[in-house]
Amino acid sequence: MIAVRRIETAEPAALHGLCRLLQDAVHGGASVGFLAPVATATAERYWGGVFAELARNARLWVAEIDGRVVGSVQLDCCGKENGRHRAELQKLFVLRECRGRGIASMLLEAVEAYARGEGRTLLVLDTETGSPAEEVYRRRGWQYGGSIPDYATTPDGHLHPTSYYFKRLMP
Repeated sequence: MIAVRRIETAEPAALHGLCRLLQDAVHGGASVGFLAPVATATAERYWGGVFAELARNARLWVAEIDGRVVGSVQLDCCGKENGRHRAELQKLFVLRECRGRGIASMLLEAVEAYARGEGRTLLVLDTETGSPAEEVYRRRGWQYGGSIPDYATTPDGHLHPTSYYFKRLMP
């Protein structure tokens, strides 16, 4: 059984699973801000930073199977006066061995429900152009907004474009 829950404060017990999740994504070729290989210390620093941001505008959800972290997603809620209606979806991860079970959709559903409940009416994200993630977002009703060439590098250092997507949420 897959359970999705929001992490609201630092959870040291979840750190190992979150680090494994990040390493699996990068080592599987996902362009999520890191070059391969990702050292455990690097992953721990990253998640420590995410935990620190939870008290501000960051939100974090995990998907678990039998208490083991198998997926996660983040939401950065805009705190600017003129942007309180929007938020940015970030770093949707699902362990490669667990893909195809609807985990990404479950995480997106949780984020969208939360954002709607908080009065957010617009979500945005960017993802590597041509990545499998694009199909996940399209299936869930996200709309393509455009792309930028040579935006970031893949984990092995090659430049690639990024695609922007958005989703309007109805209250």
